Amino acid sequence: MARLVVVQQQSQPSFSILTSSLSDFNGTRLHSQIQYKRKVWQPKGALQVTASSEKKILIMGGTRFIGVFLSRLLVKEGHQVTLFTRGKAPITQQLPGESDQDYADFSSKILHLKGDRKDFDFVKSSLSAEGFDVVYDINGREADEVEPILDALPKLEQYIYCSSAGVYLKSDLLPHCEVDAVDPKSRHKGKLNTEAILESRDVNWTSIRPVYIYGPLNYNPVEEWFFHRLKAGRPIPIPNSGVQITQLGHVKDLATAFITVLGNEKAIKQVFNISGEKYVTFDGLARACAKAGGFPDPELVHYNPKEFDFGKKKAFPFRDQHFFASVEKAKHVLGWKPEFGLVEGLADSYNLDFGRGTYRKEADFSTDDMILGKSLVLQA
Repeated sequence: MARLVVVQQQSQPSFSILTSSLSDFNGTRLHSQIQYKRKVWQPKGALQVTASSEKKILIMGGTRFIGVFLSRLLVKEGHQVTLFTRGKAPITQQLPGESDQDYADFSSKILHLKGDRKDFDFVKSSLSAEGFDVVYDINGREADEVEPILDALPKLEQYIYCSSAGVYLKSDLLPHCEVDAVDPKSRHKGKLNTEAILESRDVNWTSIRPVYIYGPLNYNPVEEWFFHRLKAGRPIPIPNSGVQITQLGHVKDLATAFITVLGNEKAIKQVFNISGEKYVTFDGLARACAKAGGFPDPELVHYNPKEFDFGKKKAFPFRDQHFFASVEKAKHVLGWKPEFGLVEGLADSYNLDFGRGTYRKEADFSTDDMILGKSLVLQA
């Protein structure tokens, strides 16, 4: 039988995912003065929650990015929270600006179930032995990973799934809405198949479809890609015209949405797009990152990706197309609304992460150099 382990307080770990912080988190308000004539930054984004009946909650994953924010919200609400992970990363980490006492209190309440979710027999036996009221599936990618969980928990009250707006079929009619056609061949087809399994089973489910997620602790090179180039004082290469429209949502707003659907009858067997309210062009995003980090207006260099062979390297962190979704359903049905505007959200990310010298990946300007080298030849 699997055994739940109470996580003891740990000192700051040394591992690949570097620490950051929640702004205005646990009563600690952070202030920082940064470069290029920036005003004193007033942090925002305290994660507010409302009381609800205590639930026994399982988070599949939970030690990175979304899970770090979500687990704290759930603990604040008084729920019993268990993280199911392989145990390769520390289960908790103290966030910058978080007091030792607050961290000790949080970590003492987190339980851990160590295992591989692809070991279906273990998943069934361990989950059925413990029993859970609610499952938050943050890291599920394939449909066959979900069925053992459902089989193990026949009395499950709600299954809340982190899907992706990447499941929508490419269209000339935007923004994407929850009723739009989906693409069974998309690279997120596993998430789409998972939604289909949930719909076919006798379970109360809710699926959240984020667009691009950003914020402190982001392990995907979204805003970090721009910050590296801005800090180095380099031009920013942007594919084609730069007027492609995209959309970003702050991780704290996403965590709040996950809390909003918990036990919410209006969320049962429903899909919700979650992201920021505003859309932005690629060029506009580069300028927004500069403004958020207190950098000068960047030099933008546009290029035709078809003229280059980048091999397996990714020259730009976004898909080269218009890609954005409506969040009106979540606003009207759930009463949820994003707190962060784009620039202030990017400032929150910069000040609590990259601006502190923490990031997930070292800067790699090799594809930039290819683009800029050809640009200089053409200009000559």
